[in-house]
Amino acid sequence: MHYVLVLISLIIISTFFIPGFGQVSSPSPPSAPPITVSTDKLSYLLGDTIVISGSVKSPVKNTQLSIQIFDPNNNLVHVDQIDVSEDGKYTDTIKAIGVYWRASGTYTVKVQYALPGVTAQTTFIFQSSIPSVSNVFEVKDPTSQQTFGVNYTITGGTVKDISIDTQSISLIISINSTTDGTITIQIPRALVDAKTNSGQDDAFIILIDGAEVKSQSESSNSNYRNLTIQFYQGDQDIEIIGTQVVPEFGPIAALVLSIAIISIIAVSAKTGLRFMPKY
Repeated sequence: MHYVLVLISLIIISTFFIPGFGQVSSPSPPSAPPITVSTDKLSYLLGDTIVISGSVKSPVKNTQLSIQIFDPNNNLVHVDQIDVSEDGKYTDTIKAIGVYWRASGTYTVKVQYALPGVTAQTTFIFQSSIPSVSNVFEVKDPTSQQTFGVNYTITGGTVKDISIDTQSISLIISINSTTDGTITIQIPRALVDAKTNSGQDDAFIILIDGAEVKSQSESSNSNYRNLTIQFYQGDQDIEIIGTQVVPEFGPIAALVLSIAIISIIAVSAKTGLRFMPKY
């Protein structure tokens, strides 16, 4: 009888504490984090634009969100206070340039909202020096059919094309500017030059997407003019306007013409031929 009572007790207990056969408790859905943060890219160069965005689960009216960015040495390089929209979303845009953006490596973005415990963070890679690219672009003059090698060094983008416009007396450089940068270009004087009426070097007129700018530096010798020009992210066309371009008759054509003239003079002197009417 004692064993029967024990067995009945076990059955009753199992009814309350052991789920029925085939019954599986479903896990509760994961709750959204109270705050999120991310950047639009994983890595950036000096001068790039960093877009930071995220969302707040429970936005509080008239409460701003704090954004801090720390360099690899845990030095604070940027701090900002921004508004959060009614739907909890936020966005901030930062230019990665200035005296604080010196170290290359992993940077940390920390955001905080309302209570000190509502925080989140993310990281990105930053390169404080922009790599430069040096190359030679072959430019063919459409009038004389001469080809000139134009040396250049560019940071913050790439050169897509360099051409000569004989009508506007200009050299046109098409670039893909991925960030703010500079281009240093060595212009052969025989291709395009800028001279005053007295024959002295004159300043080139420089246009970037139609807006006039000044060169950062300029140097020259008897064969070349060297210009360093600053551009900004998104710029596309750099036009360098001079006062003279490569002459219609190139060196070879001029040499052939000179030989022909000398030959005519020699023949006329020997045979007595006249090429001008006699009066």
